[in-house]
Amino acid sequence: MSAPAVEGSAAAAFRSVLSRVHQAAERSGRSPEQVRVVAVSKTKPASLLRQVYDAGHRCFGENYVQEIVEKAPQLPVDIEWHFIGNLQRNKVKSLLAGVPNLHMIESVDDVKIANHVDRVVASLGRKPLKVLVQVNTSGEESKFGVDPSGCVNLVRHVKLGCPNLIFSGLMTIGMLDYSSTPENFKTLSNCRAEVCKELEIPEEQCELSMGMSADFEQAIEMGSTNVRIGSTIFGVRESKKKDK
Repeated sequence: MSAPAVEGSAAAAFRSVLSRVHQAAERSGRSPEQVRVVAVSKTKPASLLRQVYDAGHRCFGENYVQEIVEKAPQLPVDIEWHFIGNLQRNKVKSLLAGVPNLHMIESVDDVKIANHVDRVVASLGRKPLKVLVQVNTSGEESKFGVDPSGCVNLVRHVKLGCPNLIFSGLMTIGMLDYSSTPENFKTLSNCRAEVCKELEIPEEQCELSMGMSADFEQAIEMGSTNVRIGSTIFGVRESKKKDK
């Protein structure tokens, strides 16, 4: 269990996480630069994010549209924001219009949301947006994500049918306790191999976003290129807010 981060400690906690990420990358035979850390601040104030920004970090993520739209204007414009939560169609325009420096949506999980995001990107005159396809690797009904068997078809649709989206890789979320088993990570890696083979994509151009606070080191050792770390940096989140 990670200790809560308090005001003044987020930067130190981030530096500790970065050290662990670098060690895990080296154990997997990769350069630390090949693993991106998305600092996820769920429910925490912009002042805590600013501490981590001032420590040199530029990649932050949020689960809820309301939070990212509120926080982004309070923070520097060179931040690369990732939206990592389930995205409802009626929130897409708010997200894309409210966060000009949105770098990536990690949670495209069906054709309808892909099509809708594609249309809104075009209508707002934004440049093409990077997206990851979310895969449900645990089989839990409570989890969003395309079934692994439908992964290739959804990726094909994004690549061929959504000209305003840039397919950048695959994402999965952990089990109910927000940790995953090696099988979950292996499933996502297998999905990448199948997608890359079927669609002739070099594997180095297909990211694997897997691993959070409880399991990011193992995820990196199993090939993750993108880890989403919240409580280990910012402390245990407050009671869940309703996304308005």
